[in-house]
Amino acid sequence: MSAFVIDAFEFSRLKERREGDVSIADMARLSAESVNKSASLHWSLQGGADTLNHPQLILSVSGTIELMCQRCMTPLKFAVESESVLILAKTDERADEIDALLADDTVDVIVASKAMNIMELIEDEALLAIPLAPKHDVCPDNAALNDLMGTKKASPFAVLKGLKQ
Repeated sequence: MSAFVIDAFEFSRLKERREGDVSIADMARLSAESVNKSASLHWSLQGGADTLNHPQLILSVSGTIELMCQRCMTPLKFAVESESVLILAKTDERADEIDALLADDTVDVIVASKAMNIMELIEDEALLAIPLAPKHDVCPDNAALNDLMGTKKASPFAVLKGLKQ
């Protein structure tokens, strides 16, 4: 994964904005989940501050990832549309204080640094957006599944019943 490293606090203070596309093949963990590694995701990152003047990043990730349907074992296109508000803290203790102060589940408080790799944040955001067990609403070809479900195994009790006679 090619690194995109920023000073997160300075990026937020200057209210910078960056965006781009990243290939799924460049993200090892996401690539392991994807059937099509040639696809890419679009991302944008906006720096700023929240209403209490804490530095924050707003990260948006969008695109389509092909996952393996866990029901029929064929590719499934899954649309990723995710946006996260990340409040920045310098230490774990400060992150806990801010999290308790905000008491808002829609905002994540993270420990940031002066050398923060944004590609890792993008990959984390995409991984959190995909389902744990992806499935089609209606699988396109149920023939293989129907074959598996249609073959009935002989009951061991039926075999015993035959011996009794």
